Amino acid sequence: MNRTLYSALFYLGLPLVAIRLWLRARKAPAYARRIGERFAWGLPAMMPGGIWVHAVSVGESIAAAPMIRALLQRYPQLLITVTCMTPTGSERIKALFADEPRVQHCYLPYDLPCAAKRFLDQVRPKLAVIMETELWPNHIHQCARRGIPVALANARLSERSARGYARFPKLTRPMLAEMSLFAVQTEAEAERFRQLGARAQTVEVTGSIKYDLTVDSQLLENASTLRQQWQAVDRPVWIAASTHEGEDEVVLDAHRRLLASYPDALLILVPRHPERFDSVHQLCENEGFATVRRSKAQPVTAQTSVLLGDTMGELLFLYALADSAFVGGSLVPNGGHNLLEPAALAKPVLSGPHLFNFLEIAAQLRTAGALQEVDDAQSLALAVQRLFELPRDAQRMAEAGLKVMRSNQGALQRLLDGLGRLLD
Repeated sequence: MNRTLYSALFYLGLPLVAIRLWLRARKAPAYARRIGERFAWGLPAMMPGGIWVHAVSVGESIAAAPMIRALLQRYPQLLITVTCMTPTGSERIKALFADEPRVQHCYLPYDLPCAAKRFLDQVRPKLAVIMETELWPNHIHQCARRGIPVALANARLSERSARGYARFPKLTRPMLAEMSLFAVQTEAEAERFRQLGARAQTVEVTGSIKYDLTVDSQLLENASTLRQQWQAVDRPVWIAASTHEGEDEVVLDAHRRLLASYPDALLILVPRHPERFDSVHQLCENEGFATVRRSKAQPVTAQTSVLLGDTMGELLFLYALADSAFVGGSLVPNGGHNLLEPAALAKPVLSGPHLFNFLEIAAQLRTAGALQEVDDAQSLALAVQRLFELPRDAQRMAEAGLKVMRSNQGALQRLLDGLGRLLD
């Protein structure tokens, strides 16, 4: 399949795209809004020029934020257009850069030739930066036709994804050959890109910019103050964050087991997707847990068993409130989520076994003794209980995680150097 056939199939598949949007809008009504932007019609007023950064959803938006801020500081004359594909990603981008007039935002149009042309005709960037794994043949080709360099930042490519791309060499090889920089996380991923058709001189191993996460000391102070207000300084508190459907029941089962030994234990439960906030709250109540919602500013009392983290943009703060952290998307085969956020906050890290999106990071944390993997409610409860009862073990895990973070930092600077060469 070449790009022409790919585009034809995309046009033919538009009815399926519409059905998918409709189905998503039933759970998350925001998907029914701003549909024109997905075809580059009715885009918000955009100033042309500058740098275009694409971050598909919330996780990539958070990962891109330090890079965007560094680019704003390094190039004060340039504006930055940030695109995404999801309503939650859009809200996160708006919140992250609400006070930055040089950041403008819209949805990235679908990868149709006509939509890609309209989008680039309006935005006209000097440089395109795509976060992690989003490769769109028509957008990349339209950039190449206009002489706009395209960089893949913080790039990762699993063996499974590489096999998928390899099935369509007439589409993949020309697309990768048109790109100017692959700033990849590991040498193994660099080799996969080369084998798929990326020009060797464009592939650089820069590491993961997620290691360059910095924690505001004020956030830690605010978390400490809030636990004092809860009168929970000595109360055992754990968090299960970024949970997916099928994990909340396991987490609540583990919490029930913990309550048998620690009746005052508090669980902070944070579903990954906002459209699940109400259903997870209902689940907590149906299971008999005294639950309060963070979004309602309800006080956490001695009787509260579960705090539902149903707000956006507060995950780091909620991690800071806990003594130990379970990172979701890993008890189900979703591939896991960012293990480095709790590690950066000096929290012992727990996860399920499905970590194929973070294999290198998980391996480093596991080897250092900073990560423990669990399989079910019983093993999760035992792991959290051990951390409650053995604070020295918890401290060793926390220190090991911080050591891994510090020893791998520098990827952001290497990435910025590579982008600088393209701009210059």
